[in-house]
Amino acid sequence: MLGNQTELNTSSDWIAYPDELRMLKTKGFTVRSTMKNYEVVGPPAAGAFRERPSKATTFRKFYERGEFPMALEHDAKGNHIAWKVKIEELDYHHFLPLFFDGLCETAHPYEFFARQGVHDMLEHGGPKIQPVIPQLIIPIKNALNTRNRQVICTTLKVLQQLVMSGDKVGAALVRYYRQILPIFNIFKNMNRDIYLSIKQSPSAKTPPPLKYRKSVEKQRKREKERKERWKDR
Repeated sequence: MLGNQTELNTSSDWIAYPDELRMLKTKGFTVRSTMKNYEVVGPPAAGAFRERPSKATTFRKFYERGEFPMALEHDAKGNHIAWKVKIEELDYHHFLPLFFDGLCETAHPYEFFARQGVHDMLEHGGPKIQPVIPQLIIPIKNALNTRNRQVICTTLKVLQQLVMSGDKVGAALVRYYRQILPIFNIFKNMNRDIYLSIKQSPSAKTPPPLKYRKSVEKQRKREKERKERWKDR
């Protein structure tokens, strides 16, 4: 080893660093993981938050065939759907699940038509919505399983409007919580702040929690002792 130049030994499981940072690498749950001179390498990321590509939706296929009685209309307020028939006269058992299936779409114009179509049908559906709920669960689950942040937020807004669209709609969704809630459980802590340093920033109003400060202090103390031990050698 020359100076501070690092060397990688591909024939073994350890990496040579400068004297003050030299550490041996090993996997967890092995005999070496209990030794002082070895640092346990963490497992690879499970990919729970990784986006899943969505398959071609039935909504896109029906839209490209021109089987929806609607068109895009532009005005001073923006874009909206111009329905060729009254929304109250639509077959909700046929069209509403198709529009919910389009919640997975992120490309224009499929995204706009799917979201606006769901909004219009829920707004004018009334008592026609509750009997269709069992057909909406799989499209909702497919949209959430994409793990796309934009799709999840849109699906949350749609669920809010769905619950408010009728008196007994919320109660009808209870039996399907096992299929809807797991994805929300994964992303429920995405906005939680985690303090990685004991130093308080000038703009912070409150100091970091005590448990995080103690954890960082212990980590720095162990790192300092490790460097001193290797210097003595």
